[in-house]
Amino acid sequence: MELPHFWDNPDAAKKTIGEANALKDWTLPYREVETRFADVKALLPDAMKAGDDAFVGQLLAELSAIETNLSELEVRKMLAGPHDVSNCYISVNAGAGGTEACDWALMLSRMYQRWVAQRGWTVEIISVVAGDVAGVKSETLYVKGNYAYGYCKAERGVHRLVRISPFDSNARRHTSFASIDVVPEIEDDIIVDIRPEDLRIDTYRASGAGGQHVNKTDSAVRITHLPSGIVVTCQNERSQIQNRERCMKHLRAKLYEREIAEREKQLASLSAEKKEIAWGSQIRNYVMQPYTLVKDARTGYETGDVQSVLDGDLDPFISAYLKEFG
Repeated sequence: MELPHFWDNPDAAKKTIGEANALKDWTLPYREVETRFADVKALLPDAMKAGDDAFVGQLLAELSAIETNLSELEVRKMLAGPHDVSNCYISVNAGAGGTEACDWALMLSRMYQRWVAQRGWTVEIISVVAGDVAGVKSETLYVKGNYAYGYCKAERGVHRLVRISPFDSNARRHTSFASIDVVPEIEDDIIVDIRPEDLRIDTYRASGAGGQHVNKTDSAVRITHLPSGIVVTCQNERSQIQNRERCMKHLRAKLYEREIAEREKQLASLSAEKKEIAWGSQIRNYVMQPYTLVKDARTGYETGDVQSVLDGDLDPFISAYLKEFG
C-alpha cells in the first residue's frame, strides 16, 4: 500500500485495502487482549501480596472483560462461511395472529434496528408493507457491517410472542408469530470471461431471407460454448463479421443469465427450511405475561429481561447459537 503506484488501479487498490482491513480485524483485537492479559498477570500477584483489595478488584474486573472479548473472538472464528463476512438482508414477515402479528413484526424490526446500531453497523429499511390496522405485514432491512450475515443468520426462523394484547379491550393474553429470513448480499460484479479456446465457431450458408449475397456465401455463424454447451447462431446480417458479433453478444447474455440462475440457486440453498409461521415451529419464545422470559428453543439460552432483548440485547442469544451450531 506504500508503493508509489498503488493507486494506479483504484479497483485493485480498494480490494487490497479491504483484505488488509479484514486481517486487522483479527490481529489488532488479539494483540490488545494479549497485552491486557499480560498486564493483569504481572500485576495481580503483587496486588494480592500487598493486600490492596480495591486494586485486586479492578484487576479481576479487567480479567472478566478480557474473557468476554476472547469469547467474542471465539464466536467470530466460527464465521468461516463463504458469505459470513457479507452485508445482508433481514426480512420480517407477520404470521398467525392478525393485527397482533403485524404489531409483533414491527417490534422485531425495531429490535433488530437497535441491535445493529449497538454494533456500530448501519441499517436501512428498503421495503415495507403496512398492516391493515397497526404494525407491518412485512419489512425488509438492509444491514451493512463486517460479518453482518454471519451474525444475523442466527436469527432466521419463527419468533413467538405471548403478551396482554393492547388491541383487545378485554385485556386478554394473545400469542403472535412472525418469521425472520436472512440472506447475504452478493455483489453484482459478474464478468463474462469468454476464452477463445472454449469456443467452437462454425460458419455455413444462410438459408433465410437476405438476398443473393447472403445465400451464396458462408455468412451464417454458429458458436458453441464448450464448457456450458450453450449454442448460439445468427444469420440475419449480411456479413460473417456482423453475424459473429451478434452471436458473441447473444452468448454473453446467455452466460450472464446462467450465472444469475446459479446465484439464485445458491441463495435458495442458504435459506433455511421454510416452516409455517405458527405453533410448533418457533425458534424463540418471548413471554411477557404471566411471567417474563425469552428462551431460545435451539440452544436453551434464556433471560428474564424481556425489555432489554426487545431493545436490542441479542448478542448472548446469537453467541450461544454460533457456539453450538457454527
